[in-house]
Amino acid sequence: MTNRQLFLSHVAQTSTAPLMLEIERAEGMYMYDAAGKRYMDLIAGISVSNLGHSHPAVVEAVKNQAEKYMHLMVYGEFVESPQVKFAKQITDLLPASLNNVYFTNSGAEATEGAMKLAKRLTGRSRFISFQNSYHGSTQGALSLMGDEYFKQKFRPLLPDTLQLPYNQIGELEKITCRTAAVFLEPIQAESGITVPDRAFMQALRQRCTDTGTLLVLDEAQTGLGRTGKMFAFEHFDIVPDILLLAKALGGGMPLGAFVASKERMATLSDNPVLGHITTFGGHPVSCAAGLAALQVTLHENILEAVEAKSRLFKKRLVHPSIRSVRSMGLMLSLQFDSYEQNKQIIDRCISHGLLTDWFLFAPHCLRIAPPLLISEEEIKTACDIILRSIDETGS
Repeated sequence: MTNRQLFLSHVAQTSTAPLMLEIERAEGMYMYDAAGKRYMDLIAGISVSNLGHSHPAVVEAVKNQAEKYMHLMVYGEFVESPQVKFAKQITDLLPASLNNVYFTNSGAEATEGAMKLAKRLTGRSRFISFQNSYHGSTQGALSLMGDEYFKQKFRPLLPDTLQLPYNQIGELEKITCRTAAVFLEPIQAESGITVPDRAFMQALRQRCTDTGTLLVLDEAQTGLGRTGKMFAFEHFDIVPDILLLAKALGGGMPLGAFVASKERMATLSDNPVLGHITTFGGHPVSCAAGLAALQVTLHENILEAVEAKSRLFKKRLVHPSIRSVRSMGLMLSLQFDSYEQNKQIIDRCISHGLLTDWFLFAPHCLRIAPPLLISEEEIKTACDIILRSIDETGS
């Protein structure tokens, strides 16, 4: 049997129509399939590979750490240098109230940990999130998801959850002294890149403060430079009580985290002891990779060019069939009339060696979230392929 046949037979499927690309190697902006065909990666593994694929500094860090040790003991028992150094580097970039990191395996696990922390700190049970929000697919995170299509077959989920319309100040009065936490993406990704008003974000922060509700900002997709700032909440001059990180955090390795104050996080360590525990969370190889990626991002001033690259995309992506372009840094969404039209364009792009995708809650929109290292020439090439693909579909 071929690898493709084995994939369909023995690897659990997440859809009835997987892309079925068999990638043998990847480097920088490009992936290469079993036949040697090259694909420009315009989505960076869904905002994971901020430095592209197999960045030399990240690969070297992985090799060095793997030669020293990999798994030693469940998280939080041993002093492991990659975890310590990475946590210090992350918190050095954050406000003083976000000085303690709990590493997890993924963004969904970070959501779950933050939910437990919020319940422990407040003694409350109600969670509020927003329509068209995505915080992971585990049952607690799914309870927060703002789209019923993805939830309906898995009910009953957690009780006492509420989803509000995004970016509507008038709805914030529903945050009360019964609310444990509000979970929000500072820029909604899966809705097709929705950027809230500054006034909404500041009103949300104030409402949470007034009601003793914890504000949890989910920066799984937006964190670590994707929007042109290290963290998206910096665009709005607010500070969350808990910050969620994932995707690009591990430099291509699996890693997530929730970040809070030392005082707040300490409540998970006593009464009961092991109030939150993970075997592989903060794996030393993942932390070494993430630290290397973050250091490259900082030392090479990568964030300084993000906004100019975003403007270049928007300047070149002009076509009668593109109804709108929504963006924040190198998160962009091209809106078309329908999913069917968008899917045809995506398929043509892939046939021309350009990988792109759609959004969970906006399937009529085409996703652009390339490695932050993408060059101006590569942006021009990508835009030319997209425009050519639109024309070839007769859109």
